[in-house]
Amino acid sequence: MKKYAYYFLAAFVAWAVLTGCGRDRTLEKLSVISDNMKTAFAPDRREKVYEISFEKQKNSKTYTAKGSTTEPGVGPALTAAAASQGIQLTDSITVLPDPSLNGFIYGVTSLSVANLRYESRYAAESATQTLMGMPLRILDKKGGWTRVMTPEGYIAWVSSGSLQEMDQAAYDNWMAAPRVIVNKHYTLFREQPLPGAPVVSDGVWGNIVELEGQTSLYYRVKLPDGKQAYLSRFDAEPFQRWAHDADPLPEHIISTAMQFVGFPYLWAGTSVKAMDCSGLVKTVFYLNGIILLRDASQQARMGEPVDITQGWDHLKMGDLIFFGRRATNDNKESITHVGIYIGDGRFIHSAGRVRINSLDPASTIYYEGSDRLLKAARILGHIDDGTQVISIREHPWYGISAQ
Repeated sequence: MKKYAYYFLAAFVAWAVLTGCGRDRTLEKLSVISDNMKTAFAPDRREKVYEISFEKQKNSKTYTAKGSTTEPGVGPALTAAAASQGIQLTDSITVLPDPSLNGFIYGVTSLSVANLRYESRYAAESATQTLMGMPLRILDKKGGWTRVMTPEGYIAWVSSGSLQEMDQAAYDNWMAAPRVIVNKHYTLFREQPLPGAPVVSDGVWGNIVELEGQTSLYYRVKLPDGKQAYLSRFDAEPFQRWAHDADPLPEHIISTAMQFVGFPYLWAGTSVKAMDCSGLVKTVFYLNGIILLRDASQQARMGEPVDITQGWDHLKMGDLIFFGRRATNDNKESITHVGIYIGDGRFIHSAGRVRINSLDPASTIYYEGSDRLLKAARILGHIDDGTQVISIREHPWYGISAQ
């Protein structure tokens, strides 16, 4: 069935080349074919990789497709589409994860907060953040950078020193090990179980580390990079128990969100250090044991749609509300902002800083962007029901459901 699907797609792309490109230069034809393949296989760089280029082999009429992708069907579809145009194309595309990783395709974030970017350079656009102890899948490496996939399926680059690489055995051991999760805004991992002992690392709410022992006041832990440290027992709790018990009510979501009022906005931030609008939403739900998709446009397709044609009458505490540009004849709908509804027309969101605003024009805290309200979604009540809302206890990367 897959074979026929590739040929059908190849025929469609070939038609696009004939009707959409009057130029007969081979590389130009391949470029058109490739653009159509990217649209078909990997339209969103946040979720799939498509980085393909072409070159002519010396002293030959054959061309080679090089690069990388997460989609196994790309190579066969490209060669079939090229053949329909009389182009001999050799498939040398690497399907990720890169086989040269030799099984080290698992990783765990080793810094309190790691910054991820869309390209493998520090000057590239920031994409998202991950927290210490967050499991990752390694796709490939370039220089001092590693391309990873996060538990919600977001793909971006992180400096290689920000994570601990693992093979299957090491990762299985990590999942099976007892762990603790930080439950305070900030903490410090220290060399000794003493308040003034040297610091091994900083820690933030949501960090996960292995538990190796405990005293009356401290947990003895191992960080993902193997360093041993001590963590105050007032700043953490057993991870497995926390994950099993996580079943948040609306008031739990609102209570967590309120603890970030006044915190600074940071584009691509998803940690207590700073957060953007969708980062606030993702962080609040994560700290209640729920994994959401990363960006507002992705979060808008989760859970259950809520009718807002009559304003906020049907909204409940904990619902997500989305703002942006409505669809027109010339432009698609564009969701650019998200907040968490807290009742009585009010919501909490990150805009400049985390703050509370109202949808009510008569309110003294009226949000000037309220006329851009597009839709709403109900997350609570839809955990692990197939609407892309996944609990940490059921997510296979954390190893809770297997215990």
